[in-house]
Amino acid sequence: MGAWLRKKAVETVDIEEANPDDVPTGQIAAVNIAAIIAEVDGETSPSEGTEAAEPASKTDVESTTTGPADLEQALADRQALIQLCLYALDRARSGGVVERLEHGLAGIGVRALRPDGERFDPAVHEAGGAIATEDPALEGLVAETEVVGFADHDRVLRAPIVIVYAKKAL
Repeated sequence: MGAWLRKKAVETVDIEEANPDDVPTGQIAAVNIAAIIAEVDGETSPSEGTEAAEPASKTDVESTTTGPADLEQALADRQALIQLCLYALDRARSGGVVERLEHGLAGIGVRALRPDGERFDPAVHEAGGAIATEDPALEGLVAETEVVGFADHDRVLRAPIVIVYAKKAL
């Protein structure tokens, strides 16, 4: 997440307590990244989290205080990373890679939208085609999701493109 994240990670990593395998040279420990993201998302305060993330002195407290510009930058960096993950998902050829990316995104509140079997709603779905049906119960339902959509909490990032059951023409 840019310079702010690197600065924040340096402030939160306690090298003496950290497992060397968890903190590769020049990288940020995953536990600290999770704490930083949770703080940015408003889920924890700077004083909550792991023991390693707790400030040791008043000077440390002052250095971990984030201003509005830092928060804006962190949120912009988060959005850029989400968009990069969606780009990678669209091009991933491995089911395992897709699953891993979707699981990681879900962990930060970005969920996949696959409305199969739901009633088609043009406000949240994009029609990509139709399948003829004689069953009136199926008419207007999503038959399958052609392109998965995504939502960041309640905000739709990309509407799913779906195939809809339509009344068979006589």
